[in-house]
Amino acid sequence: MSLASHSATSEADNAPAPVVSRRERRSAEIRERLFRSSLQLFAQKGFAETTVEDITEAADVGKGTFFNYFPSKDHVLLAFSEMQLKKLEESVEHFRNTNQPLREFLQALVLRMTEEPLRNPGMIRAILLGYLSSGAVREVMTEKQTRALALHTQIVEIAQSRGELRTDIPAVEIAHVFRQTIFGTLLMWSVTGDATLRERVRSALYMAWSGIAPTNSESIAREQNWKDEVSSDETQNNHC
Repeated sequence: MSLASHSATSEADNAPAPVVSRRERRSAEIRERLFRSSLQLFAQKGFAETTVEDITEAADVGKGTFFNYFPSKDHVLLAFSEMQLKKLEESVEHFRNTNQPLREFLQALVLRMTEEPLRNPGMIRAILLGYLSSGAVREVMTEKQTRALALHTQIVEIAQSRGELRTDIPAVEIAHVFRQTIFGTLLMWSVTGDATLRERVRSALYMAWSGIAPTNSESIAREQNWKDEVSSDETQNNHC
């Protein structure tokens, strides 16, 4: 790097953060309140049963204020899906730049992607209902799912290049299997609504791993260690 470019970089690094006005902070706070209140009510009452008035009352703002931030309830779900995509993008970048083992990364990724409010089975049902009942939401969500598949495929490609996944199956096919495994697990869990999401996810990942891991003695030994770890966790939870 030249001295000039280094100086420019240093100046950029030391540049003061943009000043956010009180009005902008207030606006961001209101939007966040509306967003969180919407998600909480969707989980508690259901997507169809929640009205805009319910949301504004919970957020303690005037009814008309909602439409300053979201054109409809559907757009709250779209904002939520965009938030999830950003989490996934950050996680993929982290995986690319570290030597974190794939299985450890996948477990952490799933738990991060299913943290609150998705750890509420009612929220899963609300998202599915919104997706199924609105053509506009479906269209946008289809585009977002395409982006998500591309990101999951990148994870697989990175793992394949490191020898952590078999390479005789196209990366996109493995990504599809991973997504179907997790989505199916979330769907079943949303029906039962019990407290076993973490164990269900780990068990599903173990079953999927047995089909996509490299077939050599070292990977088999690692697989057995993972299976033992899952069994140990389930035993501890049964004693709680």
